[in-house]
Amino acid sequence: MRILTADDVRVALNMRKAIDAVRAGFIALSTGRAHVPLRSALDTPGGVLLTMPAQITGAPVNTVKVVSVCPDNPSRGLPTIHAAVLVSDAQTGVPLALMDGRYLTALRTGAASGLATELLARPDASTLAVIGAGAQARTQVAAVCTVRPITEIRIYSLSGAEQLAAELRTQHTAHIMAVASASAALRGADVVVAATDSKTPVVTLADLTPGVHINGIGSFTPEMQEIAADVVAAARVVVDHRSSAWAEAGDLIIPRDQGIIREDHVYAEIGEIAAELKPGRQGPQEITFFKSVGNAVQDAAVAQRVLEAASARGLGIEVALSP
Repeated sequence: MRILTADDVRVALNMRKAIDAVRAGFIALSTGRAHVPLRSALDTPGGVLLTMPAQITGAPVNTVKVVSVCPDNPSRGLPTIHAAVLVSDAQTGVPLALMDGRYLTALRTGAASGLATELLARPDASTLAVIGAGAQARTQVAAVCTVRPITEIRIYSLSGAEQLAAELRTQHTAHIMAVASASAALRGADVVVAATDSKTPVVTLADLTPGVHINGIGSFTPEMQEIAADVVAAARVVVDHRSSAWAEAGDLIIPRDQGIIREDHVYAEIGEIAAELKPGRQGPQEITFFKSVGNAVQDAAVAQRVLEAASARGLGIEVALSP
């Protein structure tokens, strides 16, 4: 079995290849060629333990990701989220790899937004607004910059915006600034990334410009709401997976329960658009909104590509398992 650290995963797969992997995974999901149960959640003394298995029809591997979310960890000097992905042979069940799941999660989540931006944002989109400065924000920026000619990035966060801006300046040629409010980040933006754990909206319609594309990736429970109901009502809404979104996405559940939208307001899954079963953006003034709660098919698609690359390049450490 191959043991792969976060650095191994980072070296094995760049963002462009991750976006391509996620595209294939979402197409499989939306065309009935992936087996992905809703993730299970186990309450623990420190938070919650999530398990996320997946298998893509015809793929040589199965995957299962185990994620721990412990909100008090920052006070202990630890990350809130820890994760590991186990990859096994689809035919024999033999474990093939155990890889860092924290970076892989950030990579595949960024890749999903990159895919959505590629399919839904205006081709000339050049200004990116980022709300939130946590670990996810970094791969979100990388993904959007991979698929659109971004020349300006504005970051707003309750903490860490200046640090993130300084870090990103070493990686991107765009003009990057930390701003004092969400409104200052959002006004005039062509693409928006919301990556917070807020329970009250940080993106409202009054701050948005017609034609904007929004990636909402932070809220993942029915009680969390980053994107205001008026934005959801005005936008063409695309999700990663319908049943998962209606089970977990407060951005959609809250306005539905308020009678502002119905479930048929969701236009498509991103895999349907990627498979060209439905068209994407309908005009330059349309607001598009991709709501992602995360799906194990992303882990399966990306982990398979990581393992293939790592094996070819000799990355990681091989350990022997008992016969």
